[in-house]
Amino acid sequence: MIQIVGGGLAGCEAAWQAASRGVPVVLHEMRPVRPTAVHTSDRLAELVCSNSFRGDKLDNAVGLLKEEMRRLGSLVMRAANATRVPAGAALAVDRERFAQAVTDAIAAEPLITVVRDEVAAIPPSSAGVAACIIATGPLTSDALSADIAAFVGRAHLAFYDAISPIVLAETIDRDAVFRQSRWGRSLGPRAPVEPGGPACGVDDGEGDYLNCPLTAEEYARFYEALVSAEVAAVHDFDRERFFEGCLPVEVMAHRGSDTLRFGPMKPVGLVDPRTGRRPYAVVQLRQDTLAGDHYSLVGFQTQLKWGEQARVLRLVPGLARAEFVRFGMIHRNTYINGPAVLRSTWQTRRRDDLFFAGQVSGVEGYVESAASGLLAGLNAAALACGAAPTVPPRTTAIGALAYYVSHAAPGEYQPTNVTFGIMAPLPEAPRRKAARKLAMADRALADLAAWARGAESPVALPRPAAGR
Repeated sequence: MIQIVGGGLAGCEAAWQAASRGVPVVLHEMRPVRPTAVHTSDRLAELVCSNSFRGDKLDNAVGLLKEEMRRLGSLVMRAANATRVPAGAALAVDRERFAQAVTDAIAAEPLITVVRDEVAAIPPSSAGVAACIIATGPLTSDALSADIAAFVGRAHLAFYDAISPIVLAETIDRDAVFRQSRWGRSLGPRAPVEPGGPACGVDDGEGDYLNCPLTAEEYARFYEALVSAEVAAVHDFDRERFFEGCLPVEVMAHRGSDTLRFGPMKPVGLVDPRTGRRPYAVVQLRQDTLAGDHYSLVGFQTQLKWGEQARVLRLVPGLARAEFVRFGMIHRNTYINGPAVLRSTWQTRRRDDLFFAGQVSGVEGYVESAASGLLAGLNAAALACGAAPTVPPRTTAIGALAYYVSHAAPGEYQPTNVTFGIMAPLPEAPRRKAARKLAMADRALADLAAWARGAESPVALPRPAAGR
């Protein structure tokens, strides 16, 4: 039996992988017994920061990682594909449907038992439990965080995460915005509106994003309002430390007046069809539900007070009368120093039977979290079956991520998204960047297939005949 603590993306993926290979799993999730500051339901795998799994093409490292996960039988990818919403070249999902799809799949698996309780300490090694996976995510409870800190032998690291506001689609001024994806990219026809859903979910225009264009004057007015707005007080910690990949928009703005125009408000790849020109700056809105009734502000995670958010964001063209379904907010995010604690198998260096996975293990991003859970689940299943844990080679995205988390410099460690830069380079790489990335993707998929076919790979463990 395998014990998993945490019912987020990593925990659910790990449970699915182990159960798929005939190993019983007990999955602990503390919600709703103990709620968190940002979750809104008791569903497993609830997404809180964004509905986006980012790029979905093989010339993008995270797109490659997703394809590798699909080929390894990922539950998270299956659910994401079934609940995707229009997002250009990215994979975004209807958050409620996604969480429900994962919850239903876990509930229907007879080898997985879900226990709703809080685990306040790392479970000790015990007879009958082959392995334990800690996958409690960025909102690990105070008690378990303290025990993790004691186990790793040093103060574990903490930083704040911020989430973006969401607006009601029918309150967006469609005359002030235009629908378009960068460079004209689109995934094709958008999902139809459900019966009773708002008509604003359907649009005959091109592209999957609503774009709010700003002139230089409008941008200057918005910028001044943003940098002078009042932020919410932080009580959880004595210092603020944000991950660079998820900075609050006001923090970015304080770095310089043009920082936003080279970040979340960059107009590159967009042409306003009404003027035939690229806007000076742009705020993009991404569909948040299949019905199209909610849109999130892309890259606009914030810690501003709610009243200030409404005042500042209504200066954006198209949002003057916006109704906010959810304001942005900040929450605690905790992770361990992976290189000091973990092996590339996601096992801890101190205990063979103890694994960490997900954001608490020191990865950043939904896809990366699920990928770590996938490997942790496979390797925990290997231990349960008397086999040795193994990892795909560094030529693959999933193997490179595991290597980075376990081999980066501990003294300067920060969570990372997957990139081609952490993968083993090609011996004879094409000179063109796009061709080089595709060549690395081709090699990765071939090497992943060879690893999965190997007799010692946990993927080769026997699967139960029923229901698969």
